[in-house]
Amino acid sequence: MNKVQVEILGLSASPSTGGAYALLLKEVFGVRRLPIIIGAFEAQSIALEMEGIKPPRPLTHDLLKNVIDHLGGSVTEVIIDELRDNTFFAKIKLEISSLSNEIDSRPSDAIALAVRAGAPLYVAEDVMKIAAFVPSSEDKEESEEDNLEKPSEKRDSIKSYPETKLAQLQDQLREAIEKEDYEKAAKIRDEINKLSGSSN
Repeated sequence: MNKVQVEILGLSASPSTGGAYALLLKEVFGVRRLPIIIGAFEAQSIALEMEGIKPPRPLTHDLLKNVIDHLGGSVTEVIIDELRDNTFFAKIKLEISSLSNEIDSRPSDAIALAVRAGAPLYVAEDVMKIAAFVPSSEDKEESEEDNLEKPSEKRDSIKSYPETKLAQLQDQLREAIEKEDYEKAAKIRDEINKLSGSSN
């Protein structure tokens, strides 16, 4: 399986998502972004660890990390390996007593564990092709504010209507995320998934 290393770029809430949060992952050696809608509890768990805040009692992800540590194991990597029926699936790769194991997981739980373990995050290339988008500025690593000022002009390779429509939807997805309209972003992502499935 081809996989792409990613890192957490941002985590934010929007009133329109009904209490859910958007987790934005960024390709480490590229420019693509992958938005994932996650629950409030998992978002809080990820944010607390990233900010170095220790709750008075262990959260569920802290407990899981402590159990793995006490068994002499380690989290070697987390990979978001599938997108099925508009739902992301992930695997946590563990090494315990020099035996490798793969555990099925929701991406939000897997990422919350990965940030505690310092484990690398990956996304399958197939998933990135379907669900990721490229921000408007592809030349340099620039601020999101700069990206708003520069619409993408790199559409030379567009050959057919589905590809043109896909490019338009990806631009709309980027704009929705930049405006923090995650409900609209989720609907656009669903359209992209349908279009990608019909054009393959």
